[in-house]
Amino acid sequence: MCVLGACLSVSFGASAAPAFEDTLAQRLQACTGCHGEQGRASPGGYMPRLAGKPAGYLFHQLLNFRDGRRGYGPMTSLVDPLSDDYLQEIAAHFASLDLTYPPPQPATASAATLERGERLVRQGDPAAQVPACSRCHGDAMMGVAPAIPGLLGLPRDYVNAQLGAWRTGKRRAQAPDCMAHVAKQLSLSDIHAVSQWLAMQPVPPGAKPLAAWPAGQRLPVACGGVGVDAVEASGASR
Repeated sequence: MCVLGACLSVSFGASAAPAFEDTLAQRLQACTGCHGEQGRASPGGYMPRLAGKPAGYLFHQLLNFRDGRRGYGPMTSLVDPLSDDYLQEIAAHFASLDLTYPPPQPATASAATLERGERLVRQGDPAAQVPACSRCHGDAMMGVAPAIPGLLGLPRDYVNAQLGAWRTGKRRAQAPDCMAHVAKQLSLSDIHAVSQWLAMQPVPPGAKPLAAWPAGQRLPVACGGVGVDAVEASGASR
């Protein structure tokens, strides 16, 4: 009996559930189920990377899901009961992660399409009143703290879908909604070109969002929640 008791004791001890460590990182395992380990994501999937994004941007997106400006049931269900303070904690956690980026996706578009995509990203299309992506997201396309996201290291299908959602009004942001304004000036082929070109760009080692908006520089269009002045309406297409 003593031997049996010892065996049972060992058996029960081995099958006992591990102690739960109540940390923010542990609680956010629900996020990493879709967004990848530590919010790293992968270039071939659909879900966007969270790690290293500006905290203000992540916070505003969590607010947008919670408050109905962005519509995606699983996200809304997760954040609906959470307070502003807790959402800020979540945003700060993912923003603090400094993780390497995976290799970019290979291009699946023609050379002409990629050339058009690069032109829109770097120069915009003044005739269509489309500012260059780099005017807001930075020359390195890594974003600007605290509220402007980077565009590199995102899945092609995700970029394509988000631009399409802004174009149709499915996705919204705080007014004035600058991305909705820009996306509505883009054709479907332009959206395809931009997403193709961005997805094939490698992220340089150590690349991070700019720490602050450059002094004296203005946004090409007014943008809610960013805290940066825009140029006058007459100069928005320059």
